[in-house]
Amino acid sequence: MGIKGLTKLLADNAPNAMKERKLESYFGRRIAVVASMSIYQFLVVVGRKGTQTLTNEAGEVTSHLQGMFYRTIRLLEAGIKSVYVFDGPPPDLKKKELAKRECKRLLRLIGVPVVEATSEAEAQCAARCKAGKVYAVASEDMDSLTFGAPKFLRHLMDPSSRKVPVMEFEISKEMNLDMDQFIDLCILSGCDYFIGGLTALKVIHRHGSIENIVENIKRQRCFLCSYLIPDNWPYSEARLLFKESVASTEEQPEIKWTAANEEGLISFLVNENGFNIDRVTKVWLFSSVMCWSVAYWRNFLLFF
Repeated sequence: MGIKGLTKLLADNAPNAMKERKLESYFGRRIAVVASMSIYQFLVVVGRKGTQTLTNEAGEVTSHLQGMFYRTIRLLEAGIKSVYVFDGPPPDLKKKELAKRECKRLLRLIGVPVVEATSEAEAQCAARCKAGKVYAVASEDMDSLTFGAPKFLRHLMDPSSRKVPVMEFEISKEMNLDMDQFIDLCILSGCDYFIGGLTALKVIHRHGSIENIVENIKRQRCFLCSYLIPDNWPYSEARLLFKESVASTEEQPEIKWTAANEEGLISFLVNENGFNIDRVTKVWLFSSVMCWSVAYWRNFLLFF
């Protein structure tokens, strides 16, 4: 979905709500990753660089598998306990659904937990973060904040993040807004036919809610009202999406990391998807994954 201009709005009006962090600073932290955004990111990056799309012998695209494999290994080497959260129903197109199934299989072979959200992955991630089950939510889509994530990370899954720092957002008190007002701010600044982010912030501070803003404009009988406020503007439905689509963490099983299936992983990448065995083996052997087990994670200094 995305919230247009939210990053700049925060940078200009709440600079303390965002800070740059090194990847290694999240050592031992549980991070909920919005999986669909990561898959899309890896597919787009390959095309943007002008490189040939990677496929296996059956002609099926494997670029997302390469990106997910190497990036997950990098997170593990940094001591990050990632858990990938996938969107629930409605189902995506067949091609996208296949990509998700492949990535789920890859992650389970590595031993990284996979969570199936009951609806929006962002909502499930935010719910787990608010419940203290994970430290933060990672995605490139800023609407994770609108779903209520207390801590939000961008660029965690960036393929070039050895050079690009992770950007951490924490908006709790910096905007001088409660959560309902922040949601209304995002709806106002994100829609195509109303107002921009800075104006949205000003009118939310002045009037407190979209309903009050609409009523104020109507009272002024502005000649632009018919343009600014469409007859069927579904702002209440958008608000409901952000406020009530959060899945209950009680309905989800506890997230668990398991020992990796090295033989199965190599077979999946090399035999089924045409990866170079020397590269896969080298990455695997020289990563911290070989030392990774449930006991290993329990000995981390930072543990929830």
